[in-house]
Amino acid sequence: MNTVLQTHFQRKKGIRYSLALSVLKIIGWRIDYKLPEIPKFILIAAPHTSNWDLPVMLLISIVMGIKLKWVAKDSLFKGWFGSYLRWLGGIPVNRKSRTNFTEQVVSIFNNSKNLIIVIAPEGTRSFTPYWRTGFYHIASGAAIPIALGFLDYKNKVGGIGPNFIPRGDIESDFRNINDFYKNITGLKPENFGPVIPKPKE
Repeated sequence: MNTVLQTHFQRKKGIRYSLALSVLKIIGWRIDYKLPEIPKFILIAAPHTSNWDLPVMLLISIVMGIKLKWVAKDSLFKGWFGSYLRWLGGIPVNRKSRTNFTEQVVSIFNNSKNLIIVIAPEGTRSFTPYWRTGFYHIASGAAIPIALGFLDYKNKVGGIGPNFIPRGDIESDFRNINDFYKNITGLKPENFGPVIPKPKE
């Protein structure tokens, strides 16, 4: 393993690892993944078509040993529940700040040595005719790769596919993303819409 990537991983020992591995074996899932060459990146979570996506993704991340983070509005991070969300990997972001969401997350990346933030660009489990583009602009602003996380229910395999650093040509980059995900089947395929960027308002 590349030494720079060791910072992504937790020790693959203990009850959590053993339980996650056992559950994946019981339900017949396997893992396939490769990581970018730097210790921080955006991880796309797709297709997102079912409530089952989250538990399967968490099991896979535990077995891989990857420390996943995610962002949510800071109003959720209150008291004991806020502590619980942080324990789960949550990072609070101030939605009311003059600094927009993208800039805040870029700043978080710039101030971190090792960080993987997972984002579901569809933003919903239901069908949507486009993907939100925040993940793309965050990666562009922070000059970090976008890695293509996936759950293929047809073949019962999940993990991390190719990665790339945005080139600034969002249409071209989205076509490449689509080329990967067109071969991936979500639990409810009818809920997986086109992999195209959301039109500017």
